[in-house]
Amino acid sequence: MSTSNPVPVTPETVRAAPKVLLHDHLDGGLRPATVIELADAVGYPDLPTQDPAELRTWFRTAADSGSLVRYLETFAHTCGVMQTQDALVRVAAECAEDLAADGVVYAEVRYAPELFSERGLHLDTIVAAVQEGFRQGEARAREQGRPIRIGTLLCAMRQNARSLEIAELAVRHRDSGVVGFDIAGPEAGFPPTRNLDAFEYLRQQNAHFTIHAGEAFGLPSIWEAIQHCGAERLGHGVRIVDDIKVDEDGTIHLGRLASYVRDRRIPLEMCPSSNVQTGAAPSIAEHPIGLLTKLRFRVTVNTDNRLMSGCSPSSEMSALVDAFGYDWADLQWFTINAMKSAFIGFDERLAIINEIIKPGYAKLIG
Repeated sequence: MSTSNPVPVTPETVRAAPKVLLHDHLDGGLRPATVIELADAVGYPDLPTQDPAELRTWFRTAADSGSLVRYLETFAHTCGVMQTQDALVRVAAECAEDLAADGVVYAEVRYAPELFSERGLHLDTIVAAVQEGFRQGEARAREQGRPIRIGTLLCAMRQNARSLEIAELAVRHRDSGVVGFDIAGPEAGFPPTRNLDAFEYLRQQNAHFTIHAGEAFGLPSIWEAIQHCGAERLGHGVRIVDDIKVDEDGTIHLGRLASYVRDRRIPLEMCPSSNVQTGAAPSIAEHPIGLLTKLRFRVTVNTDNRLMSGCSPSSEMSALVDAFGYDWADLQWFTINAMKSAFIGFDERLAIINEIIKPGYAKLIG
């Protein structure tokens, strides 16, 4: 048994720890300087400023405003500059590099191909460009001694009627790194059951999918996603806490849906900072992730939109350390939860856990 002392848990040491990310939007993680350069290159005239530092602040402030209109405006700018193959390759490559520099060893990054077709790019061309960018970014990260593997999730926008088309696109590209499918966009008024044909097709093709559910909308969204659509993971899933009752004496009662989610080990792709911004949680300290972790749900820690939330995988982990006093064992638990829940093969997941994650944390735990 080791007698050495554990490494202190600080933002710097958390950054060095191996991490796994399951819920990160490509169009929510651009570098501000890249947004400005791409806007110039593609002739996009609508940016609020040409100064990278000011633009970073603008994105964060607009996302923090509490106004959904201003929050969505931020994505109009990022998607507006991602309408060419060159732009998509560059953004994807930089995403892989940035995540690797933050200590991420495996990430699933998602985007909606339909959002990048405004200038006529074909959906297959969009997917190929993003995959090329991720491969370039992985290669550059490897050269810098920070190996990372990126799996891609293709999103369909739930307010549009293209889910089956995007599901077929995901299956078509699954041998080049597209590992799964998702539906994103507004939950209220657009239940996941509107997309049943897509989910039925994916199951027939033995393909993986997650569903944004239980972020802006409550338990019915989660119940439909799991019981009607067959979701393997829940994007956010934060409202599952509505099915958990805590008595004044601390006794905890799980409702039937919460019990089912916990018993079946359905992964929750939790994004603390983003949830605070969108009003799904009042603060990090009051985020349901604390209770759900205590109850040992399959909790994972994610960024959602790194640019809009001004966050990174490390900063999200550090914020939880500050709020809940988590130690290396807790951070390793979150990381292994995420790796177990990834949409790549069992052997590949096991290899990353046993050869990278556990040895990495063993050095920190001491």
